[in-house]
Amino acid sequence: MLVDLRSDTVTKPSVGMLKAISSAKLGDDVFEEDPTIIKLEAMVAEMLGKESSLFFPSGTMANQVAIKTLSSPPGELICDKNSHVYLYESGGIAFNSGLSVKLLDGELGKVTAESVSAAINEDHVYLPESQIVSIENTHNRGGGSIYSMEELDSIVGVLKDTGIRFHLDGARLFNAVTESDYSASEFSRPFDTVSVCLSKGLGAPVGSVLAGSAANIRKARKLRKVMGGGMRQVGILGAACIYALENNIEKLKDDHIRAKHIAEAILNCSMIKSTLPVETNIIVAELKEGLKPDDILSKLRENNILSFAFGKNAIRMVTHLDLTDEMADHVSKVVRNL
Repeated sequence: MLVDLRSDTVTKPSVGMLKAISSAKLGDDVFEEDPTIIKLEAMVAEMLGKESSLFFPSGTMANQVAIKTLSSPPGELICDKNSHVYLYESGGIAFNSGLSVKLLDGELGKVTAESVSAAINEDHVYLPESQIVSIENTHNRGGGSIYSMEELDSIVGVLKDTGIRFHLDGARLFNAVTESDYSASEFSRPFDTVSVCLSKGLGAPVGSVLAGSAANIRKARKLRKVMGGGMRQVGILGAACIYALENNIEKLKDDHIRAKHIAEAILNCSMIKSTLPVETNIIVAELKEGLKPDDILSKLRENNILSFAFGKNAIRMVTHLDLTDEMADHVSKVVRNL
């Protein structure tokens, strides 16, 4: 039994999802004629409370197109120092949009209204224009941390009347929805653009969707084409995404329960110093002084468990749709005895 906890992107399509893929109605999406993608985009726009949405092959492309849609270089984007858009998208903010980045020191990846306010540049010839604030909910490097609506609305209050746009990297937004009292549309309300990933915990093999105003999504459609993201009979993938939205959102709660179960065992591991608070499906564990990630990763591999180095002194485990209670119990037993 191999237990892969490197990411929630490792899931395989279920029998039901494969059946949905095989029976998908198809058309040419570059001509905006794929009925399955049209259905998916309408579904996501409604779920997020936006006018329109657009399918993408990856969350990175969705984020990068959103940033370019909302900006006009030269300018600057403000985000937490551990944001995915900054750390894990290959310098795309500078390359694609011609923006500099101002990094904030958030708590568990979450920035505050006060820190955003302090980061906005004055109108001065020496300074780039502050154009976008981007936040991540849940926050990957924050251990799956969740923003509250009060925190988001406070940031909106700072941005009011500034002309600065607000983007949500909601790759794991439905994890936040599952673990909070807010709906997806409530979480999305403050933002000009929202990206959601359907190939992480929801189990689709490929696909992210960007939602926003009709005007912004129309502009995003052209930018997606520029970046090579225009696809033809992509309803094959869209059908998997629709199945994921209709069947797998409630299952995210099980991922969160299993993550907390494993985290309790990790805290009893002799090699682990501490973990970040586990709010959703991500466990980030800091190693004791003198240890390196491979010291524990190699021992996990010997027990058919795959994990992920998360910097120089931490590892990350991510629970997902393909993880069973039996697998979670196996991981817990192994880490307790390391």
